[in-house]
Order: sequence, then C-alpha cells, then structure tokens
Amino acid sequence: MRRVLTTAVLVVLPFGLPLGALGQAPEGTSPVTGADPVLPEPRRGLLPDMVIPRPAGWGDDLPTVPEGYSVTAIATDLAIPRQTLVLPNGDILVAEGKGQGAPALRPKDMIAGFIKSLGKSPVAGGDRLTLLRDADGDGVYETQGVFADGLNSPYGLAQIGSFIYVANQDAVVRFDYTDGQIQASGPPVTLAELPAVINHHWTKAMTASADGRFLYVGIGSNSNITERGLEAEEDRAMIWQIDAQTGAHRPYATGLRNPTALTIQPDSGQLWAVVNERDEIGPDLVPDYLTAVQEGGFYGWPYSYWGQNVDSRAQPQDPGKVASAIVPDYALGAHVAALGVDFSDPAMGADFAEGVFVGMHGSWNRDWPVGYKVVFVPFRDGRPAGDPVDFVTGFLLDADTTRGRPVGVTVDPRGALIVADDLSNTLWRIAPDQP
Repeated sequence: MRRVLTTAVLVVLPFGLPLGALGQAPEGTSPVTGADPVLPEPRRGLLPDMVIPRPAGWGDDLPTVPEGYSVTAIATDLAIPRQTLVLPNGDILVAEGKGQGAPALRPKDMIAGFIKSLGKSPVAGGDRLTLLRDADGDGVYETQGVFADGLNSPYGLAQIGSFIYVANQDAVVRFDYTDGQIQASGPPVTLAELPAVINHHWTKAMTASADGRFLYVGIGSNSNITERGLEAEEDRAMIWQIDAQTGAHRPYATGLRNPTALTIQPDSGQLWAVVNERDEIGPDLVPDYLTAVQEGGFYGWPYSYWGQNVDSRAQPQDPGKVASAIVPDYALGAHVAALGVDFSDPAMGADFAEGVFVGMHGSWNRDWPVGYKVVFVPFRDGRPAGDPVDFVTGFLLDADTTRGRPVGVTVDPRGALIVADDLSNTLWRIAPDQP
C-alpha cells in the first residue's frame, strides 16, 4: 500500500483523495491526449488532489530507452539544469537556476507549495551557464566548466550569429560569442526587461526565429486562474516577439497560461510551443498541450480552455474572447507539466525522424502521478499524427518515488537527444547504437 506522505497530505485525505493500489492508476484517470481529446466535466473541491513522488537516487540504474538506443549521463552534480542549447561546434550550454516563485495567497497554496517542495532537489540553483565539450565526438564530454555566472535564474537559451541570448527570470540578456569559446568574455548586455513582479511562473522560455531577426519569449501567468487579479496578469500569459537587435517587443500570441518551451519547425520556420494549462478542476483537466503558435492568436486563458470550454472561475467573463479562442493542436495529458520541446532530426533514427520530443516534468495536481518521462509525438505532413510514444522512462519508480524529472530536451543534429533532469541534477544523452 502507498504510504501517507506528509501531515499536509493528511489534511487532504478527508476530502476524498482515492489512493488506489500500488502500481495501478485509480479508475477514471485515463490520459487525455491527441488532436481531438474527449474532455471530462470539471470537478472542483475544497482542496485539489495533491500527491507528488519523493526523490530517490539512481544508484547504478539508468533511464529506460527504446531498443537500439543507449543512454549515458554526460554531466552530474549540476545545480538545477533546466534548458540546454547545442552550439554549432557540438558544445552544450546548460542553463541552471531555481527561480523566485511567489508568496502564497490562500491556505491551500501553502499546502500545495509544501507538497511540491517534496518533489524537488534541495540543491541551490546555480544561476549560471555551464559549457560541456566532447572534443573527439565520441559522446563523452571531457570538458565541463562555467561559461557565465551571476545570472538571475536563467532558463531560455538561443544563439543568433555572434551572440548567445539568455532569458533570465527578469530580462533577456546577451553575450558576445565566438565559435569554440569556452567562457564569456565579459558581463552580459540587457536586451529587454521581462515581467517579473510576483513571478508566480518565473521560467522564461525562448527560441530564435529561423531568420535570426526575432526572439520569442514565453511569459507565464501570475496565477492559476486570476486569483491575484487581472492587474497582476499585465503582459503575462503570452509569447513576446522581441527584435534581436533593438529589444523592441510586442505580444505575438496571448491566452497561453504558461508557455514553458518554444521551438522552430525545420523547413517551415513555424513557431511551436508546449503550454502548461490550469489546475484544480480535476485529474484529467486541463490537458497541457503542444501547438503551432498563430501570430495574433488567443488561446483561451483565463476565460476558457481547449477552445470554447468556459472556466467559470475567471470573472468577469469575456464571451468575445471565448468565441475567438483557438483550439490547440495536440493534447499531451492533464498535469504532465511539459517543460521541454524540440523537433527531431533524421539522425535520431527512422522511427523517430519526424516529430517532436517533449520533456514532461511530472504532476502534482493528481491523485496518481503522470508525466515524469520524455515522449515523442510523431508528425506527418508537418502536423502531429498519432499517439505519443514513450522515449525515455524509468524516472518514476512508483506512485511514491521518482529518480528524476525531465525538463529541457534538445536534439543534437549529430544524432542524440539531450535531456536535462533537474531532480537528479543530471544531463542525459540518448543516441542510436548505430549512428
């Protein structure tokens, strides 16, 4: 049987948390995935379902990957690795940081915050960029050093020409960069300030447009469902387009509760995002999603979800906004906490050549954990086509215990997937056995 986790969970249990048998998800918690998911009715209670697995070490074990692939730990003892960037010469930059979060508003926020903390690494965030180098291309990164430190919870990374751009929790900054450089030559220059008051969702995802003119930055909401007031949401729950030279910016798309990772589709140049949706209306609502981002598009938050499904908690309502809300392209499952996305490359092998990899950090707002893995969403003719396929698993041992939590995923075009694990503070490399 599952153990009782904490005193905080004892507060939750009287309100009806079904525990279920070990190794078996309770009835009624099926995944909500795909291009046309069937959404259940909202379910609200005094307290949301709140269970999170405790950390456990890997020991001599490794994550599970498909047959014909191998996984290795290319860096350990990092300081909360979040997102990675593969540079043209094969070096890898790792953004390490923890973020400031926001003060609790309600007693249940305090309970949720405590329960979430049980599933996190106790290591302090590095506030730095670490650089890894594999000089001979054999998949072993012999060199590891600090490229830049003194940053403010860095998360998103991008390169355009001779600049490395970093999305701190409060600003986009840039470093001069020359191919092969192992350490920043000076302090960063601020390109654009980002909304950072309160900073309920502190992570700032980022990618560069295919032509290098713009940076796209994801800015999450300051609440679950506007409980801090609409004033706190100014310039948030949206993706900014920032001029990479001047720093001038504008909203590119709005109504995205927390766009946690962004990527550009090869060939088309289309911007795609994974978005973390709202909590506290049931274990299977609302699905986090993968979507092509339409310029000027509105995606529902806070008034509705998955198109025109009205969320009555958001007051006052805005029927005009609801009517205009775009239905996302692909549901990833409720509360999986998708934090990483990148398009694949033929070098990853025939079965995983066309589609995206998605890093799922794992749930807290469920009575049975989901996520805690990396999946592959196959594409056909430039669009998602088919069910998600598990690509890296083994993080979640059982409902009570996890050895890791995936965040950023980056495809190395030489034939490898790089996965940042911010619980075990490890960088994993998954590659085909026959390149």
